[in-house]
Formats: sequence, C-alpha cells, structure tokens
Amino acid sequence: MNQRRKKQFQRINVIGTSGSGKSTFSRKLSTILSIAHIEIDAIFWQPNWQEPDEDIFFTKLSAEISSLSCWVLDGNYARTIPIKWERVQVVIWLDYSFIRTVFQAIKRAIPGAFSQKELWAGTGNKETWRQLFSKDSIVLYTIKTHNKVRKKYKLFMLDKSYSHIEFVRLRLPKESEQFLNRIKELS
Repeated sequence: MNQRRKKQFQRINVIGTSGSGKSTFSRKLSTILSIAHIEIDAIFWQPNWQEPDEDIFFTKLSAEISSLSCWVLDGNYARTIPIKWERVQVVIWLDYSFIRTVFQAIKRAIPGAFSQKELWAGTGNKETWRQLFSKDSIVLYTIKTHNKVRKKYKLFMLDKSYSHIEFVRLRLPKESEQFLNRIKELS
C-alpha cells in the first residue's frame, strides 16, 4: 500500500442502519489493513442488556479509540460523533436498501436465537426467541429506524463541519466487496 493511501486508512468508522452488516464488513476491512477492529456495541452493552450511563459510555469509547493510532470502528450511536469523528479520516456508510437490511437482520437474529451464542464477551447478552418477537426485536428496530438513520447520515455528509472526513457511500453488497478488494490490492 502506498504511504498516502496507508495514511488515509488509519482511523475509519463504518456506519449504516441496523442489519447493514457493519460488523462483518469492519472485521474484513480491519483484517485487510491489519489494524484493530472496535465494535461500539461491545463497548455500549452491559450484562442483561443494560445501557450504561452516557458519561461512562463516552469515557470508555474515548479511551478505546485514544489508546490506538489505527482502528476500524463499527457502529452508529450518533451522540458519539464528537468523540469518534474528531480523529476519524474515513467514514464508510453501508447504505443498503430497506429490504436488504431487514432481510439481513432476520438472517442474523434467527441463527442467534438458535445458537444462544453470547454477542459480546462478558455480557451474557444473547439473541432470544422472546426478544425476536418483542418490542425490543432487532428486526423491528431495523424496520422502525431505517429511513430515519439514512436521512441523518445524508445530512452529516453535507455538513461542512465534517469536511475533513472522506465519506464513502456503498449502496450494494457488491460495491462493498469491490471496495474491500480494491483495498486488498493496495496492501
């Protein structure tokens, strides 16, 4: 990878609606770049699906990204933008269609409910059948927030206060794979 491109891809935030595949994409990208992958959900969620106090959450996130010079951070949490976008160089938006993200949310939730695999180490948090069919369902959350999240990120991209950030908008899984392949070629 040439020095300019290598420098450009040191601090990255992968965003997108729930079900867009942020974690999967981020893990692949961090492996290609040989840099740390940080999942915001793992920092946020406490045992028994408890949400932390905002100050605790912000402090943990800030400490995590400040301790590393290079990272791929996956997750939205718009209220964390002042922290995570202060040093970010590239924001990759997985902007997939409503149908695609709902399908992917279902595709993730059902096997998770079967396997009962812990989502984030030490939390005990798992996908459950009860949760899948409740008001706390990731599928229902995806359905309810998809358009709102997309509108918010369109505005962020146009906001002059983020002009220091390179935004990459990927609208199809095929575009995401092509992007990863281009980065791999530059390595």
